[in-house]
Amino acid sequence: MTRPFQRIAAIAALLALLSALSIRPAMAQQFLRDAETEALFEDISAPLVEAAGMQPGNVEFVLINDDSINAFVAGGQRVYIHSGLITASDHVGQLQAVIAHELGHVQGGHIIRLQQGASKSTVISIASLVLGGLAMAAGSGEAGMGAMMLGQQVAMSQFLAFSRTQETSADIAGARYLKAAGISGRGSIEFFKKLQNQEFRLAIPQDNSYQRTHPLSGERISYLQNIYEEDAAWERPNDPELEARFQRVKAKLIGYLDPARALRDYPPAQQSDIAQVARAYAYHQGAYPEQALSEIEALVAAEPDDPFLLELHGQILLESGRPDEALEPLRRAATLAPGEPLIGTTLAHALIATEDEGNFAEAKSVLKRAVLLDEYNPFAWYQLGVVYDREGDTPRAALASAERYHMLGQHKLALGSARMAMANLGSGPDFIRAQDIAMVSEHELRKAGEEIR
Repeated sequence: MTRPFQRIAAIAALLALLSALSIRPAMAQQFLRDAETEALFEDISAPLVEAAGMQPGNVEFVLINDDSINAFVAGGQRVYIHSGLITASDHVGQLQAVIAHELGHVQGGHIIRLQQGASKSTVISIASLVLGGLAMAAGSGEAGMGAMMLGQQVAMSQFLAFSRTQETSADIAGARYLKAAGISGRGSIEFFKKLQNQEFRLAIPQDNSYQRTHPLSGERISYLQNIYEEDAAWERPNDPELEARFQRVKAKLIGYLDPARALRDYPPAQQSDIAQVARAYAYHQGAYPEQALSEIEALVAAEPDDPFLLELHGQILLESGRPDEALEPLRRAATLAPGEPLIGTTLAHALIATEDEGNFAEAKSVLKRAVLLDEYNPFAWYQLGVVYDREGDTPRAALASAERYHMLGQHKLALGSARMAMANLGSGPDFIRAQDIAMVSEHELRKAGEEIR
């Protein structure tokens, strides 16, 4: 008699899991931070964000180290983009098409509505279990079991249909944003054809999408093709500047994540800046510093005012154990791009790594600016804590650690560091900030059922 109940429990658990997975646990993923990539995201998305009725500066794009071809939203005005989406895209228009679709989810408030849809499905699921249980208790075992199974099926079908409706809505909204921004929808069609090829390879049936959270790619192509082809921008090429920037970001990402592929796709015979960037990262990741420096130095010689190339030059020197040599290109990069806190963070890292106390004041100044400009930079807070510790300022070193742990979601460590800072800071803004972190950390620990000492 236990197997039917186990089956029912499994179906109910599957429904709950599906609901949970629909809101992706983004914090469990590995974020990739790169100044050039984040600047590209901001620039290629700006007209789409405006078309969606939002402010470009208020929408955040986060790159995640995941080789699957995917992007998603998880609440708020934040779009998560998998590295696999970048490396699989042939041109910037395909990436813009995905961003437009995700903005459709953001503008439509789909995460909140998805939670509501999951809740309705759960109510049906629970109700069917209760009614089936009552029937079984009354002696109608088969009828009760049938009611339970039917209820689970109805709940799952309702949830899947709800999800497909949201995806279609985001597709149509994305098409509208592309049109308003004057960007061709050709990239959208090409992207869905990529997904369709994946479905073919995985032998996914193409007759209907009844048991799927998303419409089949063929279905999406069918209803979007006419919309895009009627748009005046259908034949419009990609912006050449944005296309060149995209290709370089894609190359450096491949070089960083998959050096072997980078050396295959961008062999030494190719002498474009894109190929050289890919090889510079690939050689650096493969621990061939001289080859990496040869590639990046040639690039810097050709484009001496490119802050992102200068940053890479400094990074390679720093991570090759030559922090003193890294200072010149990193200082120049920070001067050319004062609004890029990640470049400043790398400069500060090099300043501290020199072990020269004369560099610590500059490092502290750079880091204070970096944490003001960047809402999520735990490494900058870590380095700021190192500077404070070297200066003998233990309370502010503890506060910097509290900030770092708070960003990383390590609430117990954040609480301990915040309390240590509060014990020695006295009154003032730093004490108040430490108190705020302590209060938030205590709340999160209580919510998780953890003991607070």
